[in-house]
Amino acid sequence: MRDDGPVVLIFDFPARPLGGPEQGAALRALAESIAGEPGLLWKIWTESAAEGRAGGIYLFESRAAAEAYHRMHAERLGRMGITGIEATYREVNQPLSRIDRAPLP
Repeated sequence: MRDDGPVVLIFDFPARPLGGPEQGAALRALAESIAGEPGLLWKIWTESAAEGRAGGIYLFESRAAAEAYHRMHAERLGRMGITGIEATYREVNQPLSRIDRAPLP
């Protein structure tokens, strides 16, 4: 395992359908909180109403930053009553990703 470059962290979990304005405001506050996480370069929010799933694809500057976020976020989701959380890590092949216009630092 190397820790010298960006790492992708993928979260996927069961989710309820998006609700009204209160939930929208709560998710916006969550997004703003996530934006300040140490080592986070970017996040893409994912959802599938048909499958009842949600999550995100994150790019962190290092494996250590991704692992720290994973621990914290899994605990936070658990406090919200969310179980069945799946998380996957992938190292980034930067030379090939740059060819295909990946938003890398």
